[in-house]
Amino acid sequence: MKESPVTCCIHPSILSADFVNLEAELARISTADAVHVDVMDNHFVPNLTLGLPIVERIQAVSPIPLDAHLMIADADRWAPLYADLGLASVTFHAEAATAPIKLARELRARGSRAGMALRPATAVEPYLDMLGELDLLLIMTVEPGFGGQSFLDVTLPKIRRARAAVDGSDAKVAIQVDGGISAATIERAAEAGAEVFVAGSAVYGAQDPADAIRRLRGLAVSASKA
Repeated sequence: MKESPVTCCIHPSILSADFVNLEAELARISTADAVHVDVMDNHFVPNLTLGLPIVERIQAVSPIPLDAHLMIADADRWAPLYADLGLASVTFHAEAATAPIKLARELRARGSRAGMALRPATAVEPYLDMLGELDLLLIMTVEPGFGGQSFLDVTLPKIRRARAAVDGSDAKVAIQVDGGISAATIERAAEAGAEVFVAGSAVYGAQDPADAIRRLRGLAVSASKA
């Protein structure tokens, strides 16, 4: 079994940002590892946020890479178009894809890292055989669709199972968590095996986002080493 490296990344979610001043809001999180862009279509989830034209503009002005999380129906059709924008990573939901392996390969072929997300109640086991097709496995720690929700501890065993599967394979897959991540919860997620952390209000709700990012990263690294 390979040893898991301690590589804790913080991806602030602009779902908690001021949408009227997005360029300035991106500058506030320039010390983060990437910006998490939540794309919602009011079909797969009951909310509507950003689409291709706005994400393209965010890509053009962002000081850090874009990590797109597509909470949208018909991911097989739409996800490759986001990869075409030059995003660092594009994550689709397993529940919204009819051919996830084909889609993951398509995203990689278009230059993006391929990510796949699982809702809290979606088991990880059916997808373990395709770990080698992925660069990122996103385990939702809240129900997708809205920011500001409380972290679901019931997802911790799934994170541990995913961590064990990745460590027991040759796959180079980062485990990401999204939902309710804060200074009060990030250590539990890191101890379970997560290494990429999406944080919205914990960063944008702080008086000093850069300090919040630094603190979250430090907590995650310490917990990962424990």
